[in-house]
Amino acid sequence: MDRKQTAEIDQKYRSLATIWFVLLMSQFMVLGAAVYIGGQTLAAAEAAGAEPQENAIVILIFAMLGLSSLAMSFFLRKRMQDQAEAMQNMSYVQTGILIACAFCESISLIGFILAVVFGYKYFFLWFVVGIVGIFLHFPRRQHLINASYRSSSPQ
Repeated sequence: MDRKQTAEIDQKYRSLATIWFVLLMSQFMVLGAAVYIGGQTLAAAEAAGAEPQENAIVILIFAMLGLSSLAMSFFLRKRMQDQAEAMQNMSYVQTGILIACAFCESISLIGFILAVVFGYKYFFLWFVVGIVGIFLHFPRRQHLINASYRSSSPQ
């Protein structure tokens, strides 16, 4: 690998790590909003004397949706990584990470909906799954190297 290619990989890796970190921090911002708004929703329901209702079917559907989103994030990231290596294009690595993190973000948004709309007190479990998913999609330099390696065999 020459110097120019190494510099390009390093730049792309720093960009990916920065994007990943911003997406991770956005998870915590949404969690903060969910705790604040969800707490107000629960407090208002308790002040009115109403018991918080737990709709088991909705919670089960949201749990299945969250787990399927997590599985899809890994499937699509792997598929984009394979395509990046086959086409020798580092842009597919970035696209794969962004798609995977977006699916993990959707899991947290489901938790946000559970907190705000349904007043479900265990909404944070969806945030835990989403944040763990983001951590598992941390960019790896080797993926960029595999997608940028060009065979220099004589023809």
